Amino acid sequence: MSVRERLLASADELFYREGINNVGIDRVLEHAGVAKASLYSTFGSKDELVRAYLEGRQQSRRVRIEERIARHKTPRDQLLAIFDAMAETLARPGFRGCAFVMASAELPGGRGAQEVVAAYRAWVRELLLRLCKEAGARQPRLLAQQLGLLYDGSLVAGQLDGDPAVVATARQTAALLLDAAVAPARRAA
Repeated sequence: MSVRERLLASADELFYREGINNVGIDRVLEHAGVAKASLYSTFGSKDELVRAYLEGRQQSRRVRIEERIARHKTPRDQLLAIFDAMAETLARPGFRGCAFVMASAELPGGRGAQEVVAAYRAWVRELLLRLCKEAGARQPRLLAQQLGLLYDGSLVAGQLDGDPAVVATARQTAALLLDAAVAPARRAA
């Protein structure tokens, strides 16, 4: 592994497991087995290492979600597949919660980290909106917002309660919302 890869792997493991603010650069360097000069020549600062860590998390989550979506043909099934991908994430050993929620809480003024968090959230919102439109929702923005709340809520509930089954409830609720949003309007008698 390159120095960059070793630093990122160490940051990913330590920042996620122990928290960004709890892990100093010296711990990352020791864990990665690299010299301090390597960190600064590769990333320039801890802030940039944090940004790269979150970008890596964002990319891997996007890939997992996109792979799950690709297994399905209909927008309805694709929307529900987002919750299936989340269920897999919550069921993984060592799941501590959403890295983006944790980073946002730890680094409220961390500009680089907040930019990555904002980009990730924008991607999720755009994905939900696109699929809601493709599904034929009468109010796609409203449905996308509702599904987004279910998505965020189940991630946080899964973290706080330590119960990955919460996503099944969120998925069922998403299916109900989706079916109600795309059902033909009932005519008044």
